[in-house]
Amino acid sequence: MAGTPRNGRPYRRLVAELKALGHPCWRCGHNIDPNLDPRHPLSFTLDHIMPLSKGGSPLDPANARSMHRRCNSQKGARIGPQPLKTSRRW
Repeated sequence: MAGTPRNGRPYRRLVAELKALGHPCWRCGHNIDPNLDPRHPLSFTLDHIMPLSKGGSPLDPANARSMHRRCNSQKGARIGPQPLKTSRRW
């Protein structure tokens, strides 16, 4: 087997197309610097609205959003953007 769809050419193409659009992070709304090292917490990652673990399609552009690596990690396998928690109730 050639591996999962997330390391194939179609997946890399989807990531490149979404990154080129320059959309802000879908969770926090801040801009994403496309030149950051991929391991940086504020670097670009592709988030799946419907997580792959819950049956989401890895190659469907309608299931893909731009997100910071940190925001994507905090969201985990939950469905939707999951609002940020603040330190206080305002």
